[in-house]
Amino acid sequence: MNEIDAAISLIRRGTDELLIEAELVEKLKSGRPLRVKAGFDPTAPDLHFGHTVLLNKLRHFQELDHHIMFLIGDFTGMIGDPSGKNSTRPPLSREQVLENARTYQEQVFKILDPGKTEICFNSSWMNELGAAGMIRLAAQQTVARMLEREDFARRYGNQQPISIHEFLYPLCQGYDSVAMKADVELGGTDQRFNLLMGRELQKHYGQSPQCLVMVPLLEGLDGVNKMSKSLGNYIGIAEPPREIFGKTMSISDTLMWRYYELLSLRSSAEIAALKTEVEAGRNPRDVKVQLALEFVERFHGKRAAEEALTDFEARFQKNALPDDIPETKIAVGDGMPLFQVMKQAGLTATTSEAVRMIEQGAVKLDGERVEDKGLVLKAGTRGVLQVGKRKFVAVVLL
Repeated sequence: MNEIDAAISLIRRGTDELLIEAELVEKLKSGRPLRVKAGFDPTAPDLHFGHTVLLNKLRHFQELDHHIMFLIGDFTGMIGDPSGKNSTRPPLSREQVLENARTYQEQVFKILDPGKTEICFNSSWMNELGAAGMIRLAAQQTVARMLEREDFARRYGNQQPISIHEFLYPLCQGYDSVAMKADVELGGTDQRFNLLMGRELQKHYGQSPQCLVMVPLLEGLDGVNKMSKSLGNYIGIAEPPREIFGKTMSISDTLMWRYYELLSLRSSAEIAALKTEVEAGRNPRDVKVQLALEFVERFHGKRAAEEALTDFEARFQKNALPDDIPETKIAVGDGMPLFQVMKQAGLTATTSEAVRMIEQGAVKLDGERVEDKGLVLKAGTRGVLQVGKRKFVAVVLL
């Protein structure tokens, strides 16, 4: 495999769509470091593992010695990305955006090499564009073109409001690529329209259009919905080691391989070898432990990873949990009391029995005794419920 083929192979890993591959090959053949862009709107103070899918792909380009531009959308963050939304997203204040941007910088360098990463803020060119420039930019696209976006079209068809400023978002994101002279832009599959806008605007401004690398949206701990803080099915970069380790161990054996593919820094060959070992009879729990250790070490260091493993073994493995625990999925809406979850999971015949078992101290959730009989579990919760010494069910709340 030659150098270009090896680079394309690494870039393809965990990629949903590479557009246009032939153009990217030609850019790679130039021999110069490519300008690789990825934008993040600081709409929340913390990043979660769903964000790191994109950060890992930036790291791949970094390993290939290309110029990484981590764009913090301090201007576009005040508009609010409408991608996939069914309603207008409330804009953030300048103060909120700047505070969130500060924490983003602290977190991304747990994955990226700070010495090889340029941090950019799109306010630096968007503020200079001014009102007249924004009007000229808006003249590059039509309302009909904007309504080709699936989420805009759906909202328009359902007679849901679309604010004028939302049409500006893809234009601003596209103009970022012009200002940054991007050769490559990375984004999630839900960003396809916005990423293509960058190509169109670059052509208009006489630039070579950027290639697009689109990565899939990561499923959360429930294995069903996109990882989201609002759904509670996430693992946060800044969470304590014990939380990261425990949440990783809670994912299904099937989802584990998805996380290895999209989040692990292990090579494809190493992951393939682990799959072969599991197929040959190795306990997948052991392989999941390796993944959990990798995550904790990346964000908190090796010592914290070792301590998290010791804590996990003390809480779970020493309680001799069986390997064949049945799993059940329960729709809980906005939340459901634990005693109702126990009944629906078949751990008790009635809710009154469930309440009694909690009062007697006979109920554990993830190895820890439950004392609050009024405990309400939210959607996105995943864990092992234990009643007495012999009843176990792995519950996934949707």
